[in-house]
Amino acid sequence: MTQHTDSMQTNRTATLILDDGTVFHGFSFGAEKPVSGEVVFNTAMTGYPESLTDPSYAGQLMVLTYPLVGNYGVPPRTFRPDGLSEFMESERIHADAIIVSDYSHEYCHWNATCSLGDWLKQENIPGIYGIDTRALTKKLREHGVMMGRIVMEDVKDVATYLHDFGNYGAVNYVDEVSCKEVITYGEGVGKKRVILVDCGVKHNIIRCLLKRGVTVVRVPWNYDFTQLEYDGVFISNGPGDPDTCDAAVQNIRKAIAGDKPVCGICMGNQLLAKAGGASIYKLKYGHRSHNQPVRMVGTNQCFITSQNHGYAVDNNTLGKDWEPLFINMNDGTNEGIRHKTKPFFSSQFHPEACSGPTDTEALIFDKFVGML
Repeated sequence: MTQHTDSMQTNRTATLILDDGTVFHGFSFGAEKPVSGEVVFNTAMTGYPESLTDPSYAGQLMVLTYPLVGNYGVPPRTFRPDGLSEFMESERIHADAIIVSDYSHEYCHWNATCSLGDWLKQENIPGIYGIDTRALTKKLREHGVMMGRIVMEDVKDVATYLHDFGNYGAVNYVDEVSCKEVITYGEGVGKKRVILVDCGVKHNIIRCLLKRGVTVVRVPWNYDFTQLEYDGVFISNGPGDPDTCDAAVQNIRKAIAGDKPVCGICMGNQLLAKAGGASIYKLKYGHRSHNQPVRMVGTNQCFITSQNHGYAVDNNTLGKDWEPLFINMNDGTNEGIRHKTKPFFSSQFHPEACSGPTDTEALIFDKFVGML
């Protein structure tokens, strides 16, 4: 198999500055421009093309803890006839930057069409390598997620950069990444119709629904879908603070006044919980990995899951008609809810994976489609 390299390699100095003044020096391998955002870490060993194109990373600088990144390049950015990406999770990169320890300028994979560095340059996304990601991750675990800035120079006077980092929680990123019009997939006579509330949906959620033979009607996050004919509602993942999405909560609340099935994933779990009266809180450093263990409440069944979230449902605020469905085995946080009498349930983890383990795909998607 032929080995390839970046088309343009540079060793330009780049620096990551955290909002407390901590500095990490490295080198640029993506677009050479400054950027600010919330610095978060992901412990997955693979899957950077899927993670970078996951809309849930909007507004964030993604730290990969696995030490070697880029060695298998980037797959084709091709699309199916229905407009869904074949190998990515959206039409473009949504993370604001990527931060790694060791970047491989050389790559080799049967399905690779370019290097990670070239892809970042094409989409105008900064990348920085040579960073001590172990020390950076330890800092984020102890302090919690922080705002940060990447600049294309060797910073000497850090004080001149400690301003205007932005406020991640104040931005409605869902509004930025959601579709702007209604899109229908898999139209067909006699098919069940599922409303997909697009808060920043990963394409594999749509793929998982379509391969189960339903019609998917994708609507903007704030669209009043209750005026449409449908058999069930699916609420997608998405970026940012769910408290910025009150319009979606109000529409979901109208939907759960009825009896048609409702399911949510990630932010969809949080918005369904809010519609049911629960509160959401920000986690110290979130769950972003491929190996998060969750247990189904009331059983000894444990599943290894793919996750990407920085907020969680407060179990203590669930109403009398709701109960936890899954619990995280690492920290005891909520990983899903269900209604006690109606066909409403959700998962905080990602059963569609992409990337990550697919252990729970059938558990969530088959259950939902079976309710229609």
